[in-house]
Amino acid sequence: MSRSPLDVALEAARAAGEVLLGWSGRLAPEDVEEKAKNDVVSRADRESEDVCRRILLGAFPGDVFLGEEAGLSGPSADAPCWVVDPLDGTANFVRGFPHWSVSVARTEQGPLGKLTVGVVWDPLKGDLFAGEAGGGAFRNGRRLRVAARPGLDGASLATGFPFRQAGAIDPYLRLFREVFLSVRSLRRAGSAALDLAYVAGGVFDGFFELGLAPWDTAAGALLVEEAGGVVTDFAGGGLWRTSGNVLAGVPGVHGALVELASRAGAGEAAR
Repeated sequence: MSRSPLDVALEAARAAGEVLLGWSGRLAPEDVEEKAKNDVVSRADRESEDVCRRILLGAFPGDVFLGEEAGLSGPSADAPCWVVDPLDGTANFVRGFPHWSVSVARTEQGPLGKLTVGVVWDPLKGDLFAGEAGGGAFRNGRRLRVAARPGLDGASLATGFPFRQAGAIDPYLRLFREVFLSVRSLRRAGSAALDLAYVAGGVFDGFFELGLAPWDTAAGALLVEEAGGVVTDFAGGGLWRTSGNVLAGVPGVHGALVELASRAGAGEAAR
């Protein structure tokens, strides 16, 4: 009997989590290297990705695989694609800050195709977020809905700093200031996948970050949309998966964020 993509995604995420727990607090200096300035990778990332690839392609050998560490591989660009971040929050993991996750998503066709499955697994906290297109989003088996908040007043938001896009720092800081002065709280914890999952679960009301990669956002974005939220680029359009500039939130908060991004000039920077 064939298994569903969601079941296989759950298996892969949990297995990758076991790998990461085995490495947690045990990395030696030689186990960590810098891929680019301020962007590190560890043996834990690579072993976690290897486990995900083996499980996902073992169940669906005709699929494409896009992982943060090994890139894109597969028989056909038109096949369904697994988009995997084997360790979202590597900088946290390496430093011993207990906030990181495994992100596994599947598309209908190719790396930028319609998202159909999303799983974000936080093995330290035992938090499992999972969803399917048209089937809803769930946290540890409980159905998720975004928070019912009409605007930024009283809102709690998450963000990430554009460390890969130094040239975007000025519009980002202008937007950060506008948001900071408009909301109740603003957090930067260092795992975009978990930030998006928390938006889906009502922990946060919105999220914004520049310069993200597809594997950072694919699973979390599906969760937000299935929980009733909105995901766009900073200009309110649909280019977030190619630009990496992601603005997500409950409908009222999302609309207000798009307006602030335009006022700060971040919408133009996102194009």
